[in-house]
Amino acid sequence: MKNRLICFVVFILACFLFEQRVNAQDVYTIESPDQQISLSVKLTDKVYYQVEIKGKNILNYSPMSMTLSNGNTLGLNPEVEKAAITKVDKEINPLWGITSKIADRYSELNLKMKGNYSLVFRAYDDGVAYRFVTNFNKEIIIKDEEVLYRFAEDQPVLAHVVEHFQTSFEKFFTRTSIQGLDSTMVSLPLVTNGKDYKVAITESDLYDYPGMYLTRKSEIKQKLEGVFPRVATKTEFAGFALFNDKVVERNDYLAKTKGTRTFPWRVLIISEDAKGLANNNLVYTLARPTAIETDWIKPGKVVWDWWNDWNLQGVDFESGVNNKTYEYYIDFAAKNNIPYVILDEGWSYQFDLLLSVNEIDVPHLVSYAKERNVKLILWCVWHTLDRQMTQALDLFVKWGIAGIKVDFIDRDDQYAVNYYERVAKEAAKRKLLVDFHGCSKPTGLHRMYPNLINFEGVRGNEWNKFDKDGIPPRHSLDIIFTRMIAGPMDYTPGAMNNSIKAEWVTKNSNTSSQGTRARELAMYITYFAPLQMLCDAPTQYEKYPDILEYLKEVPVTWDETVVLDAEIGQKAVIARRKGDDWYIGAMTDWNAREVELKLDFLSDGTYEATMFLDGVNANKNAEDYQVIKKSLNKEDQLKVSLKQGGGAAIVLKKK
Repeated sequence: MKNRLICFVVFILACFLFEQRVNAQDVYTIESPDQQISLSVKLTDKVYYQVEIKGKNILNYSPMSMTLSNGNTLGLNPEVEKAAITKVDKEINPLWGITSKIADRYSELNLKMKGNYSLVFRAYDDGVAYRFVTNFNKEIIIKDEEVLYRFAEDQPVLAHVVEHFQTSFEKFFTRTSIQGLDSTMVSLPLVTNGKDYKVAITESDLYDYPGMYLTRKSEIKQKLEGVFPRVATKTEFAGFALFNDKVVERNDYLAKTKGTRTFPWRVLIISEDAKGLANNNLVYTLARPTAIETDWIKPGKVVWDWWNDWNLQGVDFESGVNNKTYEYYIDFAAKNNIPYVILDEGWSYQFDLLLSVNEIDVPHLVSYAKERNVKLILWCVWHTLDRQMTQALDLFVKWGIAGIKVDFIDRDDQYAVNYYERVAKEAAKRKLLVDFHGCSKPTGLHRMYPNLINFEGVRGNEWNKFDKDGIPPRHSLDIIFTRMIAGPMDYTPGAMNNSIKAEWVTKNSNTSSQGTRARELAMYITYFAPLQMLCDAPTQYEKYPDILEYLKEVPVTWDETVVLDAEIGQKAVIARRKGDDWYIGAMTDWNAREVELKLDFLSDGTYEATMFLDGVNANKNAEDYQVIKKSLNKEDQLKVSLKQGGGAAIVLKKK
């Protein structure tokens, strides 16, 4: 009996010790609400996480850590003080977006760690994310952050390869594999294009901290590693017309920041097909909620001057950067219910925003526009605005300006990231819209400041003006599944000079696009831009009343989005709803295609369809288009012929 009791005590003690060992290396798992995606967190020497979709391993256990200047490394030898799993099911109603309702449904694991920090993990139906949260009572310096993605297998990727941290984020996407990236550096988003699933790596809620890039420099062939621009210590004006503030020296740390704060979400967007990449709100969902009054913010289209080189035809004055030209642009906007006109480069002395050139009278143009219910937006060099921000913005308000287009930032180190938010915040105080050009990808700041109404950060239509490769159709498809995942995209569509592949040449004036005219019209639906440009000259649009009518009415924000057909770099067919009406945009690469469209997403009843399609001879003349009208309902199917580099724009008005 005594021996039996001793054995029992030894057994209980062994169980207790085993339980302690398991707890010290515990594995926590959360699942997406639809139970298709699982995220597991393991604590050993570091914190590691693993991701699966439908039981298939996507990401092998990958470590994370953050090193402070005092030598403390968060995530090293981790000890959990408290673990909590919660489930959230709510709805976000954005002021503007690709949908008027976003389901914010996820499972969250919050690990409060010994050492005054936490790690928060989330699993959504369309991806996963994690972030560090610190709780120190004084300012901290982040020396480095360890971000690793240990993919379970090599995957094809679309990568925006950059040479260094000073970039306009306007490259083509390189097609290679994870292993093929070698030691190159890639800006986000990076997209894997595997057969079974697609993964986009990006970040959200980035503030007071540098943006992340990826590189592969490890012996593990399918491991990607995060790298970051260090804090700038010396800059100099450089680049085109000295518009850049180029970093020439950097410190040895990433950021000096508040000790109590959240850090950027490290985001994996996961989809079994390309459709899920083209219809995703995860970056927006993870961002900080709106922080300003929004009743004054009005998305809309804008008449643009620079792309068309102020090239008006049939007028009785010399067109250019002068009052007469802008009066014509304003009259055109007023006549066609377009709310905004932009005054791009040239209206002011570029390094003094308080002084307009002799040919431009801004107060006169503002008054002229106001009488016609049109508002003006002014372009500026970023470092000029940085130096003159209070004076310039106050002057713009005094003049009655509606917004600013801020250009040539070309950075996302801590200073630049803080600059993005400072501009958005100061502009919001004065009820000014902001459109960033020469900028990094969106990371959700437009949720907090919805007056931040568009971003470039993409190789857009302007490259047809000055680059020998311009914008071929494959690239203008790639960006739907890559750059546009991050948020709004100012590609600036609308070219009325259109060229087939064999005839396209780059020209600064009388610029033409690659692909068909119907394709250019489709971009107003396939691309999301709440401040959407009409890039060509007013007199070009006035030649085509049917196209002008379409451009007048096509929305810039949406209540619902449905991706009907998609293959990265090959084709995209996207349907978007505004109120009771639907709009369908279709685009193809240089390969002609016939797409079959089921209309079962429509509600009951009849729709009057106006279809802008490639003309029969669009393979020979890219400007050939046709307009077909017919009645359709949800039982119908459409066959649409897309010519080489072609497209289609279909308007479905509910009867």
